[in-house]
Amino acid sequence: MSTSAAMRLPDRRDALLLVAAAVAVNLIGAVGVPFTAAESAWFAGLDLPAYYPPSWAFGVVWPVLYALIGAAAALVYLGGREGEGRAGGATRLARDARIALVLFGVQLVVNVAWSPVFWGLERPDLGLVVLGLLLPLVVATIVAFDRVDRRAALLLVPYLAWNCFATALNYGIWALN
Repeated sequence: MSTSAAMRLPDRRDALLLVAAAVAVNLIGAVGVPFTAAESAWFAGLDLPAYYPPSWAFGVVWPVLYALIGAAAALVYLGGREGEGRAGGATRLARDARIALVLFGVQLVVNVAWSPVFWGLERPDLGLVVLGLLLPLVVATIVAFDRVDRRAALLLVPYLAWNCFATALNYGIWALN
């Protein structure tokens, strides 16, 4: 992809795609919400690490992160287009963009799997296993996104940082209980 293509400002259709992707990823992320029960007897009985944030923080942080990663995926899609098909038909994605978006999808599925494992099964140990799979997938996704659009890769950095923090939280809960 050329540098000028990566640096151009999105047009109206592109901006709508960015917003739609942010909303879609938030909806996908919301799949785990029914499993999350910070007020459950199980969770209330756990010892939490001293660095555990207030519960409201999760409701603020995750929607922002999901919006960022959705926008990042849209940037990769936009940056990976190889041109219109005949008569304005379907756009073909470059190989790097296809790989990046597949990695993105896999890491998103693993991300969503954490809530039913940790909260639904009440298994912090298995939650750590899920996060142990997620972290390298996020790093791989960042690397793959960077091959298509540096901005997209940078939008995933806060997500990686939060997942590192979430891993420390999950580990702390497991270790204390």
